[in-house]
Amino acid sequence: MMQTFHSFEIHTDINRIQWETVHLWLASTYWSPGIELDSVVKAGKNSSLVIGVYDGQDQVAYMRVVSDRTTFAWICDVFVADTHRSKGIAKAMVNFALEHPDHQNLRRWVLATRDAHDVYDACGFRPLPVPERWMARLKPQ
Repeated sequence: MMQTFHSFEIHTDINRIQWETVHLWLASTYWSPGIELDSVVKAGKNSSLVIGVYDGQDQVAYMRVVSDRTTFAWICDVFVADTHRSKGIAKAMVNFALEHPDHQNLRRWVLATRDAHDVYDACGFRPLPVPERWMARLKPQ
């Protein structure tokens, strides 16, 4: 599936993902510092939806969705290259995922962010209505 956003292509072809580029991006983030290339590839290939954004042949953004495609979806690893930020690409990717035919009528979409609340708010996301119901099990450092 493909959609044009300004001069960019938003694409779901996992074979088009430039894994080395995505690895460099994600390894530099606060949410997955130092992640190994094998882990990035495995996570992408085991996700229900992987989105790449391209300027010609150059990949400029990435995100993935983890979902059962029936009730629940988690948006993660949203990254836009520094040179392409503030162009609406992240919002375009999220909206593309929300409109994707394989992810319709889900009861819940979730994500976590430290610093992009405005991006996700514009796509309809709000803070958890009952955060005390949510729990996490984190791997010890």
